[in-house]
Amino acid sequence: MPRTNFQDLLDAGVHFGHLKRKWNPNMAPYIFMEKNGIHIIDLQKTIVKVDEAALAIKQIAKSGRKILFVATKKQAKDIVADLVGGVNMPYVTERWPGGMLTNFPTIRKAVKKMISIDKMTKDSAWDVLSKREKLQISRQRAKLEKMLGSIADLTRLPAALFIVDVLKEKIAVREAQRLGIPVFAMVDTNSQPEGIDFVIPANDDASQSISLIVQVMTDAIREGLSERKVEREKEGDDKETKVKAKKAKVADDDLSAVDDDEDLDDDEDLDDEIDE
Repeated sequence: MPRTNFQDLLDAGVHFGHLKRKWNPNMAPYIFMEKNGIHIIDLQKTIVKVDEAALAIKQIAKSGRKILFVATKKQAKDIVADLVGGVNMPYVTERWPGGMLTNFPTIRKAVKKMISIDKMTKDSAWDVLSKREKLQISRQRAKLEKMLGSIADLTRLPAALFIVDVLKEKIAVREAQRLGIPVFAMVDTNSQPEGIDFVIPANDDASQSISLIVQVMTDAIREGLSERKVEREKEGDDKETKVKAKKAKVADDDLSAVDDDEDLDDDEDLDDEIDE
């Protein structure tokens, strides 16, 4: 069953591309036609690409790994923060910190600093600090939270990136490509699809278009996480069943050993009777 349908994509304006003069020739396979100087995206191909991307993202989530969403453009920030935050995946909606992937240990140090500040504020030593010092630390904490708060739980490099607008997030795309991290992306008619592992041809400017595509991806993640939970519970039940079976077998073996001892005693009594 398709993750979305033609009418939903049409209603969300996913088919609206950019002006013909701004197009990237490599997007030609995904363009249906030109109308009033604007390229129209082939939604039938978008449906196929959405399904491919959603299936791959579901499998990543099911494996327990993280997908990092990147969307720093104004019309995408709140949408991504709301939808992606709902499935506990990391996201970047403020400025992309250069070297976030290629220099990940430094980013982790900054996150740990933010966590240490939180611990400090709960410690008795916090009360000893002057108002000026508290203000400076609080400002530093707020700055770190704004930049890195949404990736605080990202303890290792993500398994994949989902990008809204590959032109705007070109630094993030470049870092992911350099490290061999798969890139999923909404790619408009003015963008470069080459080098993107999962291209979703779509309008990356309209909020409704962004919301629809990201919603499909987060629904896929939710399914993956749900299936992972069921499998882990099943594994736990199977393990518990095996343990019980093993205990039962041990108990049976012990009981058999007792029966053998009793039979041996009976044989000894019979021998005594024969001797008499």
